[in-house]
Amino acid sequence: MPSKTIKVFVVDDSSLFRKMIIDYLSSCPDIQVVGYAFNAYDARKKIPLLKPDVITMDVEMPGLNGIDFLKDFLPLHPIPVVLVSSLNLNVFDVLSAGAVDFVRKPDMNIVSKEQFFSALNSKIHIASFAKVRCASRKRTTSTAASTTTAPKKPLFAGKQLSFRSTVIALGASTGGTEATLAVLKQLPADIPGMVITQHMPEGFTAMYAQRLNKLCQMEVREAKNGDQIRPGLVLIAPGSQQMEVVRSANGGYAVRCFSGQKVSGHMPSVDVLFRSVAKNVVGNKIGIIMTGMGKDGAEGLLEMRKKGAFTIGQDKASCVVYGMPMVAYNIGAVSIQAGCEQIPSVLLNHLKKSS
Repeated sequence: MPSKTIKVFVVDDSSLFRKMIIDYLSSCPDIQVVGYAFNAYDARKKIPLLKPDVITMDVEMPGLNGIDFLKDFLPLHPIPVVLVSSLNLNVFDVLSAGAVDFVRKPDMNIVSKEQFFSALNSKIHIASFAKVRCASRKRTTSTAASTTTAPKKPLFAGKQLSFRSTVIALGASTGGTEATLAVLKQLPADIPGMVITQHMPEGFTAMYAQRLNKLCQMEVREAKNGDQIRPGLVLIAPGSQQMEVVRSANGGYAVRCFSGQKVSGHMPSVDVLFRSVAKNVVGNKIGIIMTGMGKDGAEGLLEMRKKGAFTIGQDKASCVVYGMPMVAYNIGAVSIQAGCEQIPSVLLNHLKKSS
């Protein structure tokens, strides 16, 4: 965590919620609220003058929406933005426009508010380290609104049987929603079965899976306990549950989703997923660790590599936060580092050689 004070600017059209956030952040010894705005137009005038380190912003605001605001504003003022969102699919469009991360708006009860404040504090600190990725207008034009599924293009014709014993596990955190999409959209419809843990709250994982399913060639869905892992299917760990890979009765593999304790500070945890792959997958196994703060997944990836897995770490230059991949690389868990856009070709070349 930084030793300096983090200057935060709050954007929210609700005076009640805006005051609640400002009052909480003002009580944090290493955070200074330098200003606030009641909509995006107000924010656009004030932020360049106040020069905050991090912006918190409501997703749903009257007038100029968050997507248009960020894609016009961030190229000129690359300041990390943490979204404050209700359970809304629009959050993924705003993330694609350049926001670093998001926090789910609380119900107005004590427990929910305490969880929200804790998450907001953590996300602000992480955002203060983050690189801002400014997306083009073309890329951010209502991608989530698309109703057409990407064309199903197979690449491994005739190899599905051999790939039934292959499991690809991917883990990501801050910046991972867009980084994971960048990887998956370059993979073929018949990719070996994939399992993904992305740090994300309950409810959002289902919407994220739906979004990926519309934009990628393979089938993507939120995992349910007992789902079978198979070629052409990507399973996303559900928010607020752990997910493991286990052997199934037919000799293949399935996922076990369950409530439990946080591991490495998270539920779902990348370490839980990777360790289960190391322990239970006897066939070809591949681990990919991507952008995110902290070390979740590093030890699990090391266990995978010790069990013969091919492991890929996202490189520093392409990470929003070079934390999880850095720790994994430093402890010897990574076979090869690659940029986000190069990871698909590294993965596909390995699959072609090993099939």
